[in-house]
Amino acid sequence: MEFEKSPQTYGNHQAPAHYEPGEGCLTTVIRIPVRIVVLLVVVPVRMVWDLLVVCGRAVERMLLRPLGRAMAWVYEAVLTPLGHGLVWLGVFIGKAFFVWPWVALWRYLVVPVVMYGLVVPVVWIYRQLLTPLGHGLAWLVEHLLVAPVRWIYRRLLTPVGHGLVWLGVFIGKALFVWPWVALWRYLVVPVVMYGLVVPVVWIYRQLLTPLGHGLAWLLTAIGHGIAAVCRGVWTAVVWLVVVLLVTPVGWVYRHILAPIGREIAAAVGVAWRIAGYISRAVGRGIKWLAWNLVGRPVRWCYQNVCTPVGHALRDGIWRPAKKAAVEAGRAARAALQSARETVRQARRDTWRALVGGPRVPEAGEPLVPQARTLGSTTTVPGVVAAPEISLRKQG
Repeated sequence: MEFEKSPQTYGNHQAPAHYEPGEGCLTTVIRIPVRIVVLLVVVPVRMVWDLLVVCGRAVERMLLRPLGRAMAWVYEAVLTPLGHGLVWLGVFIGKAFFVWPWVALWRYLVVPVVMYGLVVPVVWIYRQLLTPLGHGLAWLVEHLLVAPVRWIYRRLLTPVGHGLVWLGVFIGKALFVWPWVALWRYLVVPVVMYGLVVPVVWIYRQLLTPLGHGLAWLLTAIGHGIAAVCRGVWTAVVWLVVVLLVTPVGWVYRHILAPIGREIAAAVGVAWRIAGYISRAVGRGIKWLAWNLVGRPVRWCYQNVCTPVGHALRDGIWRPAKKAAVEAGRAARAALQSARETVRQARRDTWRALVGGPRVPEAGEPLVPQARTLGSTTTVPGVVAAPEISLRKQG
């Protein structure tokens, strides 16, 4: 049994072989029991965790992914076109019931009635009657009333008003401004300055200022003394708290709690890794059993039973049936093509019987040009014109 921790590797960094200075016999004594207890507690948790991870991955691969793909397909192939159709139908119905009737009513009833029954007459009356009448009234008012009033105001009322304003200002200043200004300047200001301000300033400078300085010095001295006493009391309280509380708590944390915590954390990490090895070993064993009990027989059955049967069905039934279906399709297409050609020929013969067609020249007879058609500009006298219909080219 080792009483010292062996170096451990965390990723690319190697942990130190010993803890920081300060660990003692307590760390060595609790290390192995703590690791054993933590291992016994962590192994079931790790196995349950690995089982949940495997189950979650299986559920995600076998259920959630297909379900998500199915939901995406339903959304894209069913719900989206259906929603677009419903939206289009709703928009169409809404326009048909709530937009187009009002638009038609506005466009073909309200606008013409208002335009030709109200706006056009009002505009005509305004332009042809009211505008000339208003211009005439404005000219009469301007030349018969406004111009004389403006001349009287400028030539008579303005000079008289300026004189009255100057007289009123002079009388107002003489009665209400200059007496009070003289009273303030020659009576109030000297009395207040030499009877109140100068004595108050002298009392403030010669009496109140020295008295205030003395009181401030006394209060400062008293404050310094009280501050010195408070600092002494605070220093004593801090020293007592540090000695009686902080130092013991720090010693307990540093020498007891910190080693125990580090050991528990290290034990949990080691136990988690060991539990992972155990869980993977158990999982490999279960996988081996499942493969040998289920997978191998199923594979043997698939390779030695299902595959030959499938090949026999493919070679004996599916391929002959497919070949027969292909031949039947080809025959049906050939029959349809022949029937289509027969119908086309009968239609051409019927058309020639009804409207006529080009005469086939006998042997040795010179060729006679046809009449003008849609594709030719030559007109031959005495020849019946070809029909002005573009027939399909004969085979």
